[in-house]
Amino acid sequence: MSAAPETLSTALLDRLPTDVRKPAYDRAALGIGMAHLGVGAFHRSHQAEYTDDLLEHRFDRWGVVGINIRPPHLADTLGRQDGLYTRLIRENQRIEARVVGNIVKVVDSEASAAPALEILSSSGIEMVTMTVTEKGYCHIPASGELDLNQPDIIHDLANPAAPRSVPGILARALDLRRQTHGRPVTLLSCDNIPANGIILANVVRTFAQQNGDSLAKWIDANVAFPSAMVDRIAPAVTQADIDTVEQRFGYRDAAVVVGEPFRQWVIEQKFAGRAPRWDLVGATFVDDVTPFEHLKMRVLNGAQTTLATLGVLAGLEHTFDAIADPLLETFVRRMLVEETLPTLMPVPGMEPQAYVRQSLDRLRNTAIRHRNHQIATDGSQKIVQRLLNPVRDRLAQGAGIGLLSVPVAGWMAYLVQASSRFGKRWPVSDPYAGKVADIADTAGRDAQALVSGILAIDTIFDPGLATNDTFRKTVTSALGGLLSDDPMAAVRRALEQTEAARLKLSAQSA
Repeated sequence: MSAAPETLSTALLDRLPTDVRKPAYDRAALGIGMAHLGVGAFHRSHQAEYTDDLLEHRFDRWGVVGINIRPPHLADTLGRQDGLYTRLIRENQRIEARVVGNIVKVVDSEASAAPALEILSSSGIEMVTMTVTEKGYCHIPASGELDLNQPDIIHDLANPAAPRSVPGILARALDLRRQTHGRPVTLLSCDNIPANGIILANVVRTFAQQNGDSLAKWIDANVAFPSAMVDRIAPAVTQADIDTVEQRFGYRDAAVVVGEPFRQWVIEQKFAGRAPRWDLVGATFVDDVTPFEHLKMRVLNGAQTTLATLGVLAGLEHTFDAIADPLLETFVRRMLVEETLPTLMPVPGMEPQAYVRQSLDRLRNTAIRHRNHQIATDGSQKIVQRLLNPVRDRLAQGAGIGLLSVPVAGWMAYLVQASSRFGKRWPVSDPYAGKVADIADTAGRDAQALVSGILAIDTIFDPGLATNDTFRKTVTSALGGLLSDDPMAAVRRALEQTEAARLKLSAQSA
């Protein structure tokens, strides 16, 4: 009987197989200079890898304390492995393993904010990065402002010394820094939100201002909130991924993460004090992130949301299943080229059509088993930047939205069919799922009533868009088709109608 494989740890590093890349720097000499909130799969497959690259290129005091204020807990995984974990790159049949080593301490702070506050307020922390998901910012999606009616925000304003929310925790940590050492700090959002630095600054400053102006003024003088665009597809880890490490490389790792080969990180060059030189290892420092984030949000992420919701309606499980479907592939490609790209500003060094091709090729990677339901999670927090903003721009241009309106209706259909009226066809995770279910239980299958009720949610749909007659009609028509027994007929009809309109316009201008 063979012995059980050893678990990844510092003691095991020197005995790892030669085909597993390991940290090429002295972890024992690594000082702590950063904290990261939300140490999930994306951070560990993206920012942490860049940091390991930097430490190998130019060693400095940029060890990271990983902090989770929501599940999963770190102590049972990263904590037991000395902060070490394996990052697998998977592309179809290819697998590449790397052990990442810059997380030197882990903290679970779900039960109490105290451990997180102790780290974040420490004078040695010069950079705080975060991946807390869109809803973690407690903002109103339609405006980007702090939602003062959000339950955790209400709690934190009443109990500022024992916060639960990200804005509350950050505001309290900044106040502790102000009261003790006063050292500046950079708060860098790495979440998939446009103008994420502006939104983070909005929610933290607004929270701070609720208790007077002194903290807000200190924040203005001592805290930087750069925006950033991050990109790497990192699906939820499965037991098969964990088993792959054991079977292929001979050790156990409960904190495995999986990613695609592609990665990108564009960071606004606006820091308070020292910052890691990630630009030396592939990241890009720029004065304005906006063109990059619009391109990524509206093309890659717009394609993901479109394929996820329409893919579920078509009975397909993964993104690569959806992009392999000829109808959905044609639809998403034409939507991006014909309606999304004309809403974008020029991006330095990027040819838009090539970016569309590259994005769709990435989604074809069969080794990245990204479930459509996972991508559809929290869709209400995503559709503004991915779909509604390009819709708004198209309408302002006097241009058609016959294709972009379909995934908007697809998001509605996805939530509507999780209601009791539709037999709760699948479970969903979305802050607005209950509200949409209530609308569906009242409106039933009446597409016009459903659209009217959902568009009245003004925290998602701003009034100017919600009352636009063209938008309402196209979304209502698409939703009616998507809720039928043949939802893909609505996709085919949208393609046919927009092609007919294009040909008619071309003939008129000839």
